Amino acid sequence: MEVRVGSLVRDAEEAEGTVIIIDVFRAFTTAAIAFDHGTTRITLVAEVEEALDLHRKGVGDLVMGEVDGKRPEGFDMGNSPYEITPVHLAGKSIVQSTRAGTVGVAAATRADTIYLGSFVVAQATVEAIRREDPALVSIIAMGDQGRVRSDEDEHCALFLRNLLEGRSPDPAAVRSLIMEGGATRKFFDDSQPQFHPEDVDLALEVNRYPFAMKVTRENGLLVARKHPPA
Repeated sequence: MEVRVGSLVRDAEEAEGTVIIIDVFRAFTTAAIAFDHGTTRITLVAEVEEALDLHRKGVGDLVMGEVDGKRPEGFDMGNSPYEITPVHLAGKSIVQSTRAGTVGVAAATRADTIYLGSFVVAQATVEAIRREDPALVSIIAMGDQGRVRSDEDEHCALFLRNLLEGRSPDPAAVRSLIMEGGATRKFFDDSQPQFHPEDVDLALEVNRYPFAMKVTRENGLLVARKHPPA
């Protein structure tokens, strides 16, 4: 198994084989919590208007996402792991649009298979990929809005690569590095209340969930589900 690591939208567009699209702060941590709370499927789109249009057409019970960290007008939920934690989502389907993670999924048109990547599902994602035993795995750290690299996504990409290649990275050491990263500061900035300190704690709970999040193309849409199904 060959493992390649890349960054941002440009590398998502070129990624081949089995592709892991990483968005730790916050899209694919929030998605994992939604699945843990009973969400049946998440339809992933790049643009806010696309999400709203699909919802108007009957796709998804709820719309979730963010622009500049804030819940867009017309959305039911923002993109905060902390805010979604108390929400009951049993049997609900979601349309999700963010400025990094879902953009990366939409950009990965050359992928054979796509998984959503974050620390909370790291080991489960690696185990799912090992079972499939692809020749090539491309890990893409989406960073800040898919344009600027961020510590949390870059470290998550290396963490996953180490696991796939049979090494045992130290979660505590990785957490320490991320806590010093620039992208973490906004979560402790009182002038940006859309970001919560608790988001960081939840996003850095390594291997919290025993499932991966696998994307399939269904009727022209990119749909994520728990893998394996509950």
